[in-house]
Amino acid sequence: MDNEISPTTENPITEKTSLLRTPVRESSALIRFTVILVSVVTVFAVLDYAQNFFGPVLAAFVLGIVLSPVSRLWMRLNLRPALAALATLVIVLLALATIVLVLEPYVSQALDRAPMIWREFREAIEGARQMLQGLDEISKDVAASVDPETPREAASEGSMNMPSASDALFYAPQVLGQVMIFAGTLYFFLLVRVEVYSWIGASLKKLTEHDFEFAEQQVARYVLTITSINLVFGCLVAGAMQLFGMPAPIFWGMLAFLLNFILYLGPIVMGFTLLVTGLVVFDGPISVAPAALYMCMNMMEGQFVTPAFVGQQMKVSPLLVFLSLVFWLWLWGPLGGIIALPLMIWLITIAEASLGQTISSGIPGKE
Repeated sequence: MDNEISPTTENPITEKTSLLRTPVRESSALIRFTVILVSVVTVFAVLDYAQNFFGPVLAAFVLGIVLSPVSRLWMRLNLRPALAALATLVIVLLALATIVLVLEPYVSQALDRAPMIWREFREAIEGARQMLQGLDEISKDVAASVDPETPREAASEGSMNMPSASDALFYAPQVLGQVMIFAGTLYFFLLVRVEVYSWIGASLKKLTEHDFEFAEQQVARYVLTITSINLVFGCLVAGAMQLFGMPAPIFWGMLAFLLNFILYLGPIVMGFTLLVTGLVVFDGPISVAPAALYMCMNMMEGQFVTPAFVGQQMKVSPLLVFLSLVFWLWLWGPLGGIIALPLMIWLITIAEASLGQTISSGIPGKE
């Protein structure tokens, strides 16, 4: 009986094999993680390098998702797909052309007056510096004693190099090419979006055509709500600038409407522009009043109005919003700031449908 082997005793060969499998599994997981990381970095590097191509393409894709209610309206009216896509494209191009034509006189006037505005702004800054216990005079004396050429260099730095006609001609083909890429991508995406969704739904097990349509509805609802809020906000800003006596109040209203689509950075740019203009147009403490009033209005809109209308529809982690916005601003500048949130909402909705759990709150599996 003492020589019998207990049935619970493990086979030494099996135990050794199980120990060998653990490093293999860990190595496989590490290789998989490395491949995914390298792939993601490669994709972002390509997006950065080929911005002139991928920027218009991705902007057209996002805009096509936003315009999905218009596409469904054409379908309900039994309009042919090619004609429906062309009609939507014409509406988009007319809207963009209208915005450019409305803003062009104000932008041209600002460019013509830019040297004078810059000079007056520098004079205002110099006056503020002279109020700080004569630090400006001390710095000039020290600079003159160190380098006698400093005043002449400072005078040369005060001039602004405005873009010339040759610069505009140089960039015209590039801009025209991006517009053509944008228009072509938008047209063909609107033309075949239903077929693309059907093909993806038939190819993937966890995603269906209805999931992509629901993602479109989420993005379109968000953009429509934000556009309505920004439109009212722009009208209020234009009225406030009219009461202050600021030049071109319509321009300030449209600028507030457009920049409010770019969270965080847009209001900062708008506030700084109002501050510079206020220092040039007004004298005394009232010169900072337009910028201060705008920042107060923007704070109220961001803290109370937008959460009341958007927060109940979709809950997105503020950290996720901030990181997405910062990343796309860093990658593509203002264009990235505009497409960051709609693209993030679309990706989150698709990921929720694929994973079968809620991640909108920033915590997977939790509402």
